[in-house]
Amino acid sequence: MHAGAQGTFPAKPVELVVPYAAGGGTDALARSFADASRKHMDQPMIIVNKPGASGGIGMNDVINAKPDGYRLAIIATDVLTVPLLGIAKLSYRDLQPIAQLNYDPAAITVRADSPLNSLQDFVKAAKASPGSVQVGNSGTGAIWHLAAAALEDKTAVKFNHVPFQGASPAVLALLGGHIDAVAVSPAEVAPHVRAGKVKILAVMADQRVKGYEQVPTAKESGVDLSIGTWRALAAPKNTPPEVMTKLRAIAQQTAAEASFKEATAKLDLGYAYLDAEAFSANLSSDNAKFKQLIEKLQIKP
Repeated sequence: MHAGAQGTFPAKPVELVVPYAAGGGTDALARSFADASRKHMDQPMIIVNKPGASGGIGMNDVINAKPDGYRLAIIATDVLTVPLLGIAKLSYRDLQPIAQLNYDPAAITVRADSPLNSLQDFVKAAKASPGSVQVGNSGTGAIWHLAAAALEDKTAVKFNHVPFQGASPAVLALLGGHIDAVAVSPAEVAPHVRAGKVKILAVMADQRVKGYEQVPTAKESGVDLSIGTWRALAAPKNTPPEVMTKLRAIAQQTAAEASFKEATAKLDLGYAYLDAEAFSANLSSDNAKFKQLIEKLQIKP
């Protein structure tokens, strides 16, 4: 490879595949990242939404793409859970991590007019009438379904899980009164919290979430549970090392941009940059954790 080759990447627009519907937290994060990347790339980053199979369709699209750095994926925890559930055949090992961009805990959210005002109320209602509390999620076996299932497991209650094609449609169903709650991230309900249409009962995190300091953690509410999703950038497995080096440098510079941090804050997304090495370690430990949860609860898609 001649000396100039590394300097030429990217020589054309880079596609960033979002494996979810437009309008959700992952999509919003990807668009903010693409905007901020303009300062650090001679070429634009173009967002391509490919929803379906809890992210499996979009992720496989990138796994099977030519490994040249021109088609990347924004991945979430579904890259681990989808294969564990047999929803799609893929492995997180088929992708090379570029960087982690954020982390968000699950949050139990109900309509503002709900008589339930705490996680204790919520659990009590589910205990009183097993299977009657309808909790929307972003797809069977996706992280927000696992979060609600983990809550069931910890509190010995039974919910009625209602799957949607993403967090955004689940939240719309909550607003419309079609379901009782969602277990999505604070980011995905933030505008409706501000508009006074919904309220967050608890966040499943080790500490209270920035911007939601008044919302207790599940642990403070008597449930020892911490679960959430990260979002990260990845390339196909056999992408050449010199291209990966370039992509990782672009990601690091872009993630450090004030405009990206501001956009993340505005979206109520938890900014949490990790380089490829630190993120890889998280991938394997989370994979073990989700495997145990899915097997214990016998979750089937």
